[in-house]
Amino acid sequence: MSRPGVVVTGLTLAALAAVGLLAFQANGAATRTTEAKPSASASATPTPSVSATPTAPALPASSGTGRRVVYSAGSHYVWLVDPKKTPPTQSAFPVTPGSVEPAPGSYTVYSRTATGMGTDGRQIEHVVRFTQQNTVVFGFSAALDGATPPADPKTKTGGIRSGRADSQTLWDFAPNGTKVVVIP
Repeated sequence: MSRPGVVVTGLTLAALAAVGLLAFQANGAATRTTEAKPSASASATPTPSVSATPTAPALPASSGTGRRVVYSAGSHYVWLVDPKKTPPTQSAFPVTPGSVEPAPGSYTVYSRTATGMGTDGRQIEHVVRFTQQNTVVFGFSAALDGATPPADPKTKTGGIRSGRADSQTLWDFAPNGTKVVVIP
């Protein structure tokens, strides 16, 4: 005869294992689904994705080497690149620049903040800073309300905004010390 506590403990452990397995499978299924999508489809319904978007420009050849975040000041796109993975471009997405652009070059993520207040007065999250030039701090973030309006040209800001899902992906990809390459 079993004791009720042993049965409850066993059932609880089995339920936790099942939930963990389902979460693992769902994560893998999401990755397989986004990687298997055709490059473009007129009838496709847009859905959020953690992989490169079908309409993203190709990663520029002049974007450096190694694991890195690439930001194009000209096209206002970000690519997350890990040459040890297939495909090497883990994600690519459009961003809205601040009123000032960082100079082209190679930088390193030096500071991260989970939440805060942007220079535009909006609550922001996933702040990933990579350089400071002439008193302007440059970094990536997302507004909690998901807005990505153009920066106020009267305010010097280096905040590069993305949608919340893309911001989460960048946050997960770029801890302190990650290389950031800014290209024209």
